[in-house]
Amino acid sequence: MNQERLMTQEMDNDEITIDLTELFIALWSKLHIILMAGVLGALIAFVGTNLLITPMYTSETKVYVLSRSDSNAGVTYNDLQTGTQLTQDYMELVTSRPVLEQVIAVLNLDMEPEDLQDMISVETPEGTRILNISVESEDPKEAKEIADAVRDSVSIQITEIMDADAVNTVEEGNLPSTPSSPSLPRNIAIGALLGLVLAMGVIVLIFVLDDTIKTPDDVEHYLGLNTLTSIPLSEGVKKGKKVKRIPEKQMMRNLKR
Repeated sequence: MNQERLMTQEMDNDEITIDLTELFIALWSKLHIILMAGVLGALIAFVGTNLLITPMYTSETKVYVLSRSDSNAGVTYNDLQTGTQLTQDYMELVTSRPVLEQVIAVLNLDMEPEDLQDMISVETPEGTRILNISVESEDPKEAKEIADAVRDSVSIQITEIMDADAVNTVEEGNLPSTPSSPSLPRNIAIGALLGLVLAMGVIVLIFVLDDTIKTPDDVEHYLGLNTLTSIPLSEGVKKGKKVKRIPEKQMMRNLKR
C-alpha cells in the first residue's frame, strides 16, 4: 500500500526533462531555416524602414550665457557654480510658451505651441553654461529655421528675465543632409535578431511538445519496456504513422489493472 502511494507520488511529481544535446542537434539540423528567418526579418525591417517610417532631420544650435558677474575683472568659483545652476533655468526658458509662440509667429508655422515643443530638445554638458538646442523635423530646412529662431527668441528671454549680460552664439543651426532617424542599420539588426529568435523559439517548442516514439531507446526510456526486436523499413516503403507516447501515469495505471 505504501509502495503504491510512493509510486503515485513519484508520478505526480514527474516533470518534463529536456535533453540539451538532442535540442542542440534539432536546432543544428534546422540551421538553414533559422538563417532564412534571420534574413527574412532583416529584409522586412529594411523594407519597413524605407517605406513605412518617415525620415527625420535634426538641426542643432549652441549658445553660451554670459552673466553680469563674468564681465568683471575676474570670475570666481562661486560665480561658475551659480552660473551652472542657472543653466537649468535657461533650459526651461527654451520651451516656455512665450518663446514658442514667438517662433511660430516669426516663421508663420501652422502648429500649436505643444506641437513645436515636442520637436525641441535641450541639454547642457555637465559643468558648463552652453545650451544645446536641437530641433527635429521632416524637413531639414525647417529644422534649421526653427533652431535659429528658437535660439534668437530664447536669447532675448534670458537677457530680459534672467538679467544676463549677453547670450553668445557658439554654433548656428546646421542644415542636416542625412536623416537622424530612423537608424537603418539598427533596425535591420533588430529585424534579423527577431527573425532568428522567433525561428529558434518555434523549433524548441516543436521539440518540447513532440512526444512520439521514434526509436527502440524511446520505448525503454519512456515506457520502461524492453524491446525484443525491431523491423527496419526497406527503401521505398512508406513509413507508418508515428506512435503516440503513452504518459507514464497512464502506463502505471494499466499495469496495476
